[in-house]
Parts: sequence; structure tokens; C-alpha cells
Amino acid sequence: MTQSVVVQVGQCGNQIGCCFWDLALREHAAVNQVPARSREPPRLVVGDGGSISKGKICSLKARAVLIDMEEGVVNEILQGPLRDVFDTKQLITDISGSGNNWAVGHRVFGSLYQDQILEKLRKSAEHCDCLQCFFIIHSMGGGTGSGLGTFLLKMLEDEFPEVYRFVTSIYPSGEDDVITSPYNSVLAMKELNEHADCVLPIDNQSLFDIISKIDLMVNSGKLGTTVKPKSLVTSSSGALKTRPKKPFDAMNNIVANLLLNLTSSARFEGSLNMDLNEISMNLVPFPQLHYLVSSLTPLYTLTDVNIPPRRLDQMFSDAFSKDHQLLRADPKRSLYLACALMVRGNVQISDLRRNIERLKPSLQFVSWNQEGWKTSLCSIPPVGHSHSLLALANNTCVKPTFMELKERFMRLYKKKAHLHHYLQVEGMEESCFTEAVSSLSALIQEYNQLDATKNMPVQDLPRLSVAM
Repeated sequence: MTQSVVVQVGQCGNQIGCCFWDLALREHAAVNQVPARSREPPRLVVGDGGSISKGKICSLKARAVLIDMEEGVVNEILQGPLRDVFDTKQLITDISGSGNNWAVGHRVFGSLYQDQILEKLRKSAEHCDCLQCFFIIHSMGGGTGSGLGTFLLKMLEDEFPEVYRFVTSIYPSGEDDVITSPYNSVLAMKELNEHADCVLPIDNQSLFDIISKIDLMVNSGKLGTTVKPKSLVTSSSGALKTRPKKPFDAMNNIVANLLLNLTSSARFEGSLNMDLNEISMNLVPFPQLHYLVSSLTPLYTLTDVNIPPRRLDQMFSDAFSKDHQLLRADPKRSLYLACALMVRGNVQISDLRRNIERLKPSLQFVSWNQEGWKTSLCSIPPVGHSHSLLALANNTCVKPTFMELKERFMRLYKKKAHLHHYLQVEGMEESCFTEAVSSLSALIQEYNQLDATKNMPVQDLPRLSVAM
């Protein structure tokens, strides 16, 4: 079985990572629970071996490295119910923080902690029989997540060149309270362009909009708009964590569920499982165009679990609607390079094929990859649902997010506002900014060139005839 190492960087990365491990434990506890007639307490066996007894973790260690240049979030984790899940030898913290400055996270703390981080990454890798992927979880707007989070990528590329680097990047909204977030994001984008294998960009504003819609429907009490009570998508009720809810908890839960679905094939059996390397191989036709737009469904569903076939079909339709995208985008109006559908639950291959054929006419794929679909089926559904679907699309609809980011960057950079905070860091020069925005512009231009091929007729290529 293939294995991954999760690297949680910065406040946002560690909060999402904590949600992920919490929900993963609940999934495995639900799958491994002992029948009601048994008097034995439920046991959970995962990875190196561990158990959950009476809701308390006895012995289980997450294959994770936790990094933050402030102590607050990591200390909170260590004092909470999940404290025994994380190996305290796999944590790296500082006191001062990166001050919302990419240069401090990347240049200062990167150099300062490089050897320690590498040692802990090697230790995690040594515990794997078949290490396939590093999952980096970070935000783009702050200093540690953007700076140190992208510093890791080059390090991983150098030390583990054969291991895939998947990055979940949380992009700041236009109303972000970190005024330097455009600088941090664009500087980080250059590193993502050059050193990541796959990036799942997630927009804070899109997450906020989804949560607002769910809250509105719950409060309206309309028939057919009740959130499933045991759903893990936005709720942490029944979780191992018992701390008070924070404003971003529901948003973090959605991202954690994306990661649950993404890793389900490695954690559970299925008739058509998909390795993570297959995602990169099938969805990334060109090295730099490795940004995959994700959508998750159901985000909200009816309270009953007996979903008739038409509702199953609706799940597939939802995955391509703009309301279910974790980035503000409308993939149906843009061009697909490729698309992966990762389904969990009691769904047949025939259901997958039927829905792909049904949706094909409404989706525009590049002329040279009209059959650019990759599918997987995992037999174990998320807790509280009969089935779920994660769609990953390599689609030009990601371009407006990058264009908006560049525009926000240029508004600051034209005035040279806040630039001195970065230039006073050793190794930072103004050329770092011009190179970063040039890299982003080149990426946008590649998407422009693809968009220019929209509506072009699909040529019927001559098939190879084999003489018998």
C-alpha cells in the first residue's frame, strides 16, 4: 500500500491538518467498529497500529510534520484531545513568527530551520514502506505558510526527487486583513510554479460563500435543505476535539474533507482505486499547468440516506456547477484539459460511465484530449453519507483567480508600498518581485493560449489500421 507524509505549515496549515486527522480517525473508527452485540470496545487499526477505545486514542501516530513559527496553534493541538496522535519529535516551532512577510518565512526561517526540517522529513520517510507523496498544507497570504511552506518544496524536490509533491494552497480573499497578502501570494506562486507537482488552489472567499449558503438553508428550514446531522463536511459534532468552535472551523472542515476524499483510495478498498501519482500523470499534460480546481459534493444533502438514482445523478451534476467549486470559478464556461472523478460509496462503474456520457455535451475539452477522464471508486463512503464525489479539474477557469491576484499585487507594487519590509531581509532584492510577477504573467498567458482554442472544431484523427 502506498503511503504519504502530511506537512502542515503555518497557522492555517496546522488547523486544517488537525481537522483532517480528526475526521480520518472518525472514518476509520466507523469502518472498524465492533458490532453492537459485542462487549468489546471498538478498536481502530491504522498504519503502524493503534486503537481508539471509548473515544480515547491509545496508540496511534500521524505520519505528519507540524511546522509553525508561532507556538499558539501547535501548542493548542498538543494540549487538546489529539495530542497523542502527533509525535512531539516531529514538531518545529519558533516564538517570533514571520510577521506576514514571505521573505522572513522563506529566507530567514528557511535557512535557520532547513536542517531540522530535513531531519524530520527523512525520519517520516523512513517509516514508510512505499512513500508516494508529500502533502503540503499551507496558506498563501501569511508569512510562514507562504514563505516557509514554499521553501519546503525546493527542499523536497532536491532530497526526494521521485516522491510527488501535492500542495493544498489556501488563497486569500480580496477583503483579506493582511495588507501584504498579494506580495506573499505572488512570491509563493513562483515557487509553486517551479517546484510543485500538483496544486489544489482553494479560495477563502469561496469557502465562506459555501458556509453562508449552508447556514442560510439550515436557518430557513425549507424541506429538502436540511444538512445531514452526522455529516463531516461542515460539522465537527461528535469529533474527538471538544474545544469551542472558531469562525474558520467549518471552512477548515471542507478542506479537510477534500483531503479525506483525495486519500480515500490509499486508506480503503475499492473496485477502481486511484493512486495519487495517477492524478498527476493523467491530469497534468504540461509541467506548469498543474493547478487543479476541486469541487466536493454533497456539501449539503437531505437527512435521509436512501438516495434514489436521480439524486446520484444530481451529485455528478453538482460537481460541475460553480456553487460547489472550492475556487470562485465556473468550469462549464471554460476549457477542460482533463478531469478526475473520485467517487466513494455504493456506486457502480456503470453509474460513472452513464453520468460522464450525460455530462460530456455540456463540457468543453481541449481538442487533443476529448476523452480526458480519470475515475476512481472507493467502496467506503464518508461518515453520515451514502456516497460522495470529489472532482478535480485541470481547467482554464483558474485563470481569473491568478489575474485578480496579479492586479492586487500591482496596485501595491506600483506605489512600492510596504516593499521596504521585504528588502531589509538579507537576500531579498526588488528583482525577486519582478521575477515573481513575470512568472505569474507567463502562467496566465499559457491559459490565454489554451482559451484561444475554445470552440475550435475537433478533428477526427485517423485511426491506426492493423494488418491481420
